[in-house]
Amino acid sequence: MERLGLTWRLMEAYGLTTRPGVTVHAPEPSAESALAAFHTPEYLAVLRAANGGFEPKGAARWGLGQGDNPVFPGLWEAARLCAGGSVLAAELVTSGAATRAFHFAGGLHHAMPDRASGFCYVNDVVLAILHLRTLGLRVLYVDIDAHHGDGVQAAFYADPAVLTVSTHERGDYLFPGTGFVEEMGVGEAVGYSVNLPLEPFTDSAVYLPAFEAVVPPLVRAFAPDVVVAQLGIDSHRSDPLTHLELDVQGFARAVQRIVELAPRLVALGGGGYDLQNVARGWTAAWAAMNEVELPAALPASFAEEARCHDFRVGTLWDEPTTQPAHRALRAEEYARRQVESIRRLIFPTHGL
Repeated sequence: MERLGLTWRLMEAYGLTTRPGVTVHAPEPSAESALAAFHTPEYLAVLRAANGGFEPKGAARWGLGQGDNPVFPGLWEAARLCAGGSVLAAELVTSGAATRAFHFAGGLHHAMPDRASGFCYVNDVVLAILHLRTLGLRVLYVDIDAHHGDGVQAAFYADPAVLTVSTHERGDYLFPGTGFVEEMGVGEAVGYSVNLPLEPFTDSAVYLPAFEAVVPPLVRAFAPDVVVAQLGIDSHRSDPLTHLELDVQGFARAVQRIVELAPRLVALGGGGYDLQNVARGWTAAWAAMNEVELPAALPASFAEEARCHDFRVGTLWDEPTTQPAHRALRAEEYARRQVESIRRLIFPTHGL
């Protein structure tokens, strides 16, 4: 949770929260009945029972307990508030109150209907998309987290009105072990689940051309009414849980491309386990959504925060690095093969 406040304070220091045209909204917690649009009543009852911080009987059956999804005091309230924020972002965009909304506490894309998974208790992403679908809107979901967006893919695997696109570290190296190109959807939705897995140590120089080869053509062909983007920053080169090598500049460029392609945008957070990179990455993302170019040096008013959180750099952007030639070649070759497979297996469905 600490990363959320740190991100907000860096955005404040840059003046991004008080710019003309920017409004800040406090969401209401989602009602249990709203969560039931995706989650089973039995699972929601277990989450409610866990709110006091004690594991309910049989917690492991629901994905709760020691490990990724610990039980903690206030779990139920936190899950409902997270879901409420993502649905509010969708409401603001569809009502015309905003063309772009950023709920960076959301993006918990692993939660399944009847279990928690991968730090995710309630799938706020699915709930936001379901809200958009009730309005009859075509939704394109783009997920740039280092982990495959398995919960969202599963929710819409048979729905051709929702196109899911996930770029991520390949599943045979990283949780949740899914997200291969061959996972394409079922029935009328074959070709509407798109996965671009990536080799460990893929950096921005390899990632951005692969992203460009896949995402913009699909956005243009699908012609969504709304884009929902999950902007996990655990693809950063210093994230402790993953093996991708993006820098903040590369991450921000991918966000900028999503902004350019989206007629309306609901942006959500996601993974990110190096606090300073989360704050810098999501601040750069919000700047991209506002079409603002920020000074590279972190604001002087943020100096105490940077000191307290042991920031290793004093700038928004990362210093350039060079990958060893064998790693770069391997990552580039793997990405090239995945893009070719997507072009062969997915693109014809969309007339590409």
